[in-house]
Amino acid sequence: MNNLDLLRNISDQEWNNLQNSPSPVIYIGTATCGKAAGADQVLSTIQQYLTSHNKEVRIIEVGCVGLCYLEPIVDIQLPGSARVSYGNITGERLMKILTATLENNIHLPQYAIGAFYDTPPDDQPKIPDIWQHPMLKPQTRIVLRNCGIIDPHQLSHYLAKDGFLAFEKALQIGADEILNEIKKSGLRGRGGAGFPTYKKWEICRCMPDQEKYFIINGDEGDPGAFMNRSLLEGDPFAVLEGMLISAYVIGANKGYIYIRAEYPLAIKRLNNAIQRLKQVGLIGENILDSGFNFNVTIYEGAGAFVCGEETALIASIEGKRGMPRPRPPFPAVCGLFGKPTVINNVETVGTIPNIIRNGSSWYLNYGNPENPGTKTFSLAGKVKRTGLIEVPLGTSLRTIIFDIGGGTQKPFKAVQTGGPSGGCLSEQHLDLPVGYESLRSAGSIMGSGGLIVLDNETCIVDLAHYFLKFTQKESCGKCAPCRLGTTHMVHILDRIKTGAGTPTDIDNLVQLSDTIQKTSLCGLGQTAPNPVGTTINYFYQEYFQHIENHFCPAGVCGGLFDLKIIAEKCSGCRVCVTVCPVGAIQGERRRPHLIENDLCTHCKACVNVCRFDAIIPIPVPTSSPTASINLSKSL
Repeated sequence: MNNLDLLRNISDQEWNNLQNSPSPVIYIGTATCGKAAGADQVLSTIQQYLTSHNKEVRIIEVGCVGLCYLEPIVDIQLPGSARVSYGNITGERLMKILTATLENNIHLPQYAIGAFYDTPPDDQPKIPDIWQHPMLKPQTRIVLRNCGIIDPHQLSHYLAKDGFLAFEKALQIGADEILNEIKKSGLRGRGGAGFPTYKKWEICRCMPDQEKYFIINGDEGDPGAFMNRSLLEGDPFAVLEGMLISAYVIGANKGYIYIRAEYPLAIKRLNNAIQRLKQVGLIGENILDSGFNFNVTIYEGAGAFVCGEETALIASIEGKRGMPRPRPPFPAVCGLFGKPTVINNVETVGTIPNIIRNGSSWYLNYGNPENPGTKTFSLAGKVKRTGLIEVPLGTSLRTIIFDIGGGTQKPFKAVQTGGPSGGCLSEQHLDLPVGYESLRSAGSIMGSGGLIVLDNETCIVDLAHYFLKFTQKESCGKCAPCRLGTTHMVHILDRIKTGAGTPTDIDNLVQLSDTIQKTSLCGLGQTAPNPVGTTINYFYQEYFQHIENHFCPAGVCGGLFDLKIIAEKCSGCRVCVTVCPVGAIQGERRRPHLIENDLCTHCKACVNVCRFDAIIPIPVPTSSPTASINLSKSL
């Protein structure tokens, strides 16, 4: 029995003791989403309660289980009982739960999200299995299997959940067999490009250089994306195990984890995990007496979006300005410090232990032949259930948005996939299976997995302007098509948003998009026009309204709309009157109200509080004709 086997036996015992604890155990979700919702205050309140009531209770901090919209989340496990999860914890609710569970030894089903049953007991049917929650039930959790379940600080928890079995197996069967297993699994890069993972490894492995590097790309810069951060915060040991396997296969003895400094909690938990693995000999020299040496360094990026591109990331680690370079040579041939280098995304690396442990044939049961396996997505925007999800590739957008996300409060309008470099897809695409090629055929990309859901209160022109302005500011400026082209496109969209657009602006946007996509140096520039291209394709009428009618149908672009109260819908409740900051709304109780647009500042405070959807944007009265636009125009 080696040291790892001994450590695993101890870990199994510790985990079993925790599951069968004679005293209560409280689990608190303290990932970034939980902390943002007040988890630290909840933790402090629980600690004060336990001290004042002299209670012996063990507290475990866990990562994000994915139900971000229900944070802060607290789980309580009473002796001999299942672990019951409570969400949307407030001070008052917390006191009721603590009193009931710790004083009276009962749970409160009315506040429970669900329970982590092995087998639901007959005597507690009121608390459903948490995996039957509508947001969790349609999911397949492979890379996220431990997130929200184990303490990310404790190596023993990870070992008890089959941790490092895959790495041991890799050392036993050898690098060639591991490479073949990854090849058979069909795993593709989860950073967005979808390049076959084995191919990078194979190219690098065949290079004769003695010195090679393996880099994890954790520079997650897309607005609305938090998949990599959540995995690093919730299961850092899994990512490090995948890194060890990857480095072993390509023959690298040195690794870097490139992560933006805006992720302090992920960095802290990664550092803790690295130090723990060094203590037990899983990082360092002659790991498990295999002759394999490996050391890892965390490199904190300054938040430049362009450093998500491989060659710009390499330049940043080398101490240079993060700017892409032409390829070939590719990093697998000539990368960091001129040596062969493999760069994989956080999720890609976190998936590898699961494939090696269970086998490629097991992995191929998920997804489809072209896109095998699962993919994590962050659901954000106007969707009811925001959070982190994992589904088999090939799952439709409709299933993700409506079955898992619960749909939208206001009518659905669009979904932005792939972040600022992705595209804006309409209702006609809801049954599109999510995959690399399917999204690309619609003019978008999967990217690292950000999904921003939009409703009818979103202005499509404003959305395209926001994302294009983001990529324009994040451009490194090295190549003229990206630097100058995106700047011109932003100026055109500025004009359209303010009512000064002309029919030729659409043609110019189309031409600029085509030029930038074909001539930019790196992926940032090549995909920057995607939001504009897809919105012109699928929401051309909205551009028409802005230019032809000087009207923003969503009521977002200032100066391009007035507000009107629909008399048939208005109940006369006067709520809108109380929130109007300038007294522009008049009307008696229980009678339809009116808006004086000469006074109205278009702040839309009234729209936000109206429960009857009685206030809508309307065109600003004008007598000046404008040129007409050919409505058949599209990219």
